[in-house]
Amino acid sequence: MKQRESTFINMVAVLLVISLISGALLGFVHQMTSDAIEISTIKLQTDAIAGVLPEFDLVKPSLKVLPDSESDSLEIFPAYKGDKLVGVAVKSYTDRGFSGHISVMVGIDTMGNFTGYEVLEHKETPGLGSKMTEWFRDPEKERQNVIGKNPIKMKFAVSKDGGEIDAITASTVTSRAFLDALKRAHTGFGKFTGKTNPEMVQPEQ
Repeated sequence: MKQRESTFINMVAVLLVISLISGALLGFVHQMTSDAIEISTIKLQTDAIAGVLPEFDLVKPSLKVLPDSESDSLEIFPAYKGDKLVGVAVKSYTDRGFSGHISVMVGIDTMGNFTGYEVLEHKETPGLGSKMTEWFRDPEKERQNVIGKNPIKMKFAVSKDGGEIDAITASTVTSRAFLDALKRAHTGFGKFTGKTNPEMVQPEQ
């Protein structure tokens, strides 16, 4: 009996040691992975800001803006060249994509014109909805290019809805969602600068 109890205690002790070691290793791996993911996310965001704005020297600390009738804030990154504001980058989003959430970094100059965009995250259909990453900034396609345009000065919606923007072929839902994210960004810009913005794209009924 004593031999059996001794063996059981040894097994429990060994399992306990293994569990402690495994837990420590998992914690270490999680920490390393989390740090790598955070660094990657920060780099992606920094590169996106640089890619959507005119030339600048400094991006001041970001601030949060909550558009009217919204539950989630937008993050605004003011960019300066010397002491002059040249534009803002707005981390915007929409949940109206064909596959749900889309996150976009949008550049807007001081006149309210879009200067660029980078799609940060999406789950749209490859070969269709995913075309938004390039479709809306083709300088040779004026009807689909949003760069240089201002939602206050035009009907910023897909042509199927009476707007002036050509939707991605066979991907109208994604196109509507993308424009919704950009108009939401422009709403944030309006809040930041005090300028107004028309209503955002309405969801398809």
